[in-house]
Amino acid sequence: MPILAPSILAADPGRYAACAREALEAGPEWLHLDVMDGHFVPNITFGPDVVRALAPVAREHDARVDVHLMIEEPQDYVDAFAEAGADLLTVHVETCPHLHRVAQQVWDAGCEFGVALNPATPPGHLESILPLADLVLVMSVNPGFGGQSFIPQSKGKIQHLRRQLNALGSNAHLQVDGGVHPGNAMDLLRAGADVLVAGSAIYGGDQSVAENVEAFRSALTLKV
Repeated sequence: MPILAPSILAADPGRYAACAREALEAGPEWLHLDVMDGHFVPNITFGPDVVRALAPVAREHDARVDVHLMIEEPQDYVDAFAEAGADLLTVHVETCPHLHRVAQQVWDAGCEFGVALNPATPPGHLESILPLADLVLVMSVNPGFGGQSFIPQSKGKIQHLRRQLNALGSNAHLQVDGGVHPGNAMDLLRAGADVLVAGSAIYGGDQSVAENVEAFRSALTLKV
């Protein structure tokens, strides 16, 4: 069964803990936190303190704290986010000229290492790091803001990376983030993703968070 990772970015910022609890009580196994610095992406979100506040909520539900660092110089913040409670830290290939060194830093801090690439970045940029990654994240929107539409070309990138990971015999997760909703969830699963990040589709719309999670569950249990 694929993993659904609610993105707290789409939740009410005045109720992050309550919103995280509401989503996790509906069944998801991961909680996704997007960290933005206003430089690498055109938005500013939060830092280690919010991760520290939400990590105990995740622990209550045996959920993993999945932190996506959409920031410049991520190596300067790895230890802070690890100490705050991150289980997995994902950095962008576009921000890391010394990616192997950052990967080792993440492991030394006690976290799993993820690597992300933006929509316009070819998957070949991951060739040297792919055998080492614990997670590969395909951004299917240009990062910075929630509520964007899925970029159709992302599906081909997911398929390509799934073939590469399979050829390597890798157990790395293949995550997709951006414009994910129940209507395209099964298609993304078929393409090779196994972790679906959803923000607006979980915390938006007229239905409750639990009902939105159930919509994903129903979509993903249809026969392939």
